[in-house]
Amino acid sequence: RPWTTGQAASEVSRPLRHNGQPYTGINVLLLWSETIARGFASSRWMTFRQAIELGGAVRKGETGTTVVFASSFIRTETTETGTEIEQDIPFLKTYTVFNADQIAGLPYRFHEIAPVQDPMSRIGDAGRFFANTGALIRHGGSAAYYAAIRDYI
Repeated sequence: RPWTTGQAASEVSRPLRHNGQPYTGINVLLLWSETIARGFASSRWMTFRQAIELGGAVRKGETGTTVVFASSFIRTETTETGTEIEQDIPFLKTYTVFNADQIAGLPYRFHEIAPVQDPMSRIGDAGRFFANTGALIRHGGSAAYYAAIRDYI
């Protein structure tokens, strides 16, 4: 759990790039972890260069967070017999991002906190989601857990 970001008053939300596109994969967990550990209120992240392009400046002494980009490219090679072979080459690139809370001079939209959805609506949405999974869910006890032997939550 946590449902909030410690010192910040807002809920933990999915980390977003400077353009509003959500992060995916392991980057979500990396950035959530940093948001909680450092008490950031903003869910927006950007590189040093992106901050400058948006008119901001990373505050002196701030440290960034490493995220990863995984992809692949196709390289064509010609064999000794003249046959062309395509190889799919995976790669992983790391880069550093800063939270909008670490950057001075950004436009206001980078510091807006999304409105909190009505709690009853969220409970209804979650209930529909779990009902659609077909999982056997039991309520009771003192902790949340999955019972693997009996296959129920």
